Amino acid sequence: MDLSVADIRKDYTLQGLSEADADPNPFQQFSKWFNQALQAQLPEPNAMTVATVTPDGKPRARMVLLKNFDTSGFVFYTNYKSQKGQELAGNPQAALVFWWAELERQVRIEGYVEKVSTQESDEYFHSRPKNSRLGAWVSNQSQVIENREVLEARLQELQAQYEHQDVPRPPHWGGFRVVPAVIEFWQGRPSRLHDRLQYVRVSETDWVIERLSP
Repeated sequence: MDLSVADIRKDYTLQGLSEADADPNPFQQFSKWFNQALQAQLPEPNAMTVATVTPDGKPRARMVLLKNFDTSGFVFYTNYKSQKGQELAGNPQAALVFWWAELERQVRIEGYVEKVSTQESDEYFHSRPKNSRLGAWVSNQSQVIENREVLEARLQELQAQYEHQDVPRPPHWGGFRVVPAVIEFWQGRPSRLHDRLQYVRVSETDWVIERLSP
């Protein structure tokens, strides 16, 4: 008999998250959990959902890859003319979600968004494989195209054009930094009584930690 979707469930039993164990700095706490995800060799531990809002107030979400984080925020790269790029230009607020199933952990981040510097975008762009750099020129991200052959033909053209040249960064491609106002760390626990510690920014450098009911 096929299992009903409503009957799919898992009891979370790996570990807990107490205030005593949590780092007072949310960036240090994120670094600790992220490093543990790396050590556990999870597939793409830097994959995260980015949620934005359309001009008419509708939510929209997709998966992207985290490419840098520090005390200034969480950075990802994209086409500024894409749907998310245009939505962030109109409303520079975003939410991020990391889900590390094997560790029974989730991290939620909410904050305002700013573009990273031209230098930072250039440095990351030139660290990418050449075909990835060409792909940034090939794709008019989020736009309707006739078929896949359109992409492959354009890629071949650019591969020939830049066979013996460096590939410059397109002016429409670069990074966004999500500067968090709230960061929540969620650890699965038995009986659905999960641990949820929320860090709320109260100043440039200070945060308060609150426990949320599951």
